[in-house]
Amino acid sequence: MSKMKMLKKTALSATALVMLATGATTAFADGKHSNNGNGKWKSEYEQNKNKGKDKDDKHDRDDDDKKEKKITWQFEDEADLQWALEYIMRLASKGVFTGYEDGTFKPKQKISRIETLTAAVRLMGLRDQAESSTEMNTELHFKDADKLKKKYPWAVGYVAVALENDLFFETDTEIKPEQNASRLWSTILLIKALKLENEAKALNNTKLDFKDAHEIPAGSVGYVALALQKGIITGYEDKHGNKTFRPNQPVTRAELAALLDRTDGEMPDHDAQAISGQLKAAPANGKLTLVKPDKTELTLAIDPTVFIFRDDKKSPISALQAGDKLFLRTYQNKVVFIEVTENGQASTAFTQLGVVSTLGFNSQAKLSTIAINPADSTQNSVLIYNVDPNVTIVGDATKLKNGQLVQVKGDKNVVKTIEIK
Repeated sequence: MSKMKMLKKTALSATALVMLATGATTAFADGKHSNNGNGKWKSEYEQNKNKGKDKDDKHDRDDDDKKEKKITWQFEDEADLQWALEYIMRLASKGVFTGYEDGTFKPKQKISRIETLTAAVRLMGLRDQAESSTEMNTELHFKDADKLKKKYPWAVGYVAVALENDLFFETDTEIKPEQNASRLWSTILLIKALKLENEAKALNNTKLDFKDAHEIPAGSVGYVALALQKGIITGYEDKHGNKTFRPNQPVTRAELAALLDRTDGEMPDHDAQAISGQLKAAPANGKLTLVKPDKTELTLAIDPTVFIFRDDKKSPISALQAGDKLFLRTYQNKVVFIEVTENGQASTAFTQLGVVSTLGFNSQAKLSTIAINPADSTQNSVLIYNVDPNVTIVGDATKLKNGQLVQVKGDKNVVKTIEIK
């Protein structure tokens, strides 16, 4: 995982690094925004129901809870995701978010508090609980609870679970679902999601090295200090070396993606497995075999929409080769995310069955080259190999003549063994 952590620190541009070093755009509640970005958005449950994905629209909520969550990350605005793409894809592989109904992710769009709260709950592995009938019917006591229930009924369960897990302050009287999530609010939320509130409070007397530190409430200083220590968030620095935190600045979806992904590094995996190992052979028949560090082999099915990240960019599955070191995430028992952490060395070894076409000898009358017609070729092709001076001949060497069926083995176009067939 050291490579992964390094990537998390280097994948961002210099500008992005001083931004919310955070992020997890968990497109949590799939959005359905109007063109101006201020439209309504629906939960996946509502979207699926409205699209008639249930065989019987009268099925109760409990039946819906048992359905597989659909993950979508083939975003139409992928080119705009820029530095946040890796963060977004890893989170998508855990089912934390999916994107909007129109196939976009809107990375530059400011994110609301209810979206961020939903993402945090999902990141904690509490999605099923939040979408259960019990939590959905919770009677909330916030001043704006009726507004939430009317406008965002799907979010009631998420707010209820957030309350149960102390993601709100005891003094909070409103949810403020549509308010922009600020850098400070998001930071506090994610430290709470990590269950590190006591550790954060112990750092309340920390002196923060930000020019605008006075804008951070005294009771929130420890949360910022801890988030900085864990590399979840960072600050801004101008060309004069002045550092600022900008606590009240709204967070964009791409920035939140980074934030959530880094927070995820502090959490156990819930919905997905994280697996590292070396690719045994190029993927075939929709599967790949991974050789784990303990030398055990694991064969996994590959999801058709798998996202592959190689050399800091998206890559096709055909580019995977034996020897590649991989970091995988699985979801619903399929590989949905692959990061090539180290390129494997392409094998130069070969084995070829064919009929001898020509034999070449050097000045010492020793076999130096061999040309064969491949047995598996439908065309009149010829493969020419150099022969190692110490080549091993298996079988009756007197039969090594033109027209003889042989199998040659070697490396880097040099035959090391000739087997007479």
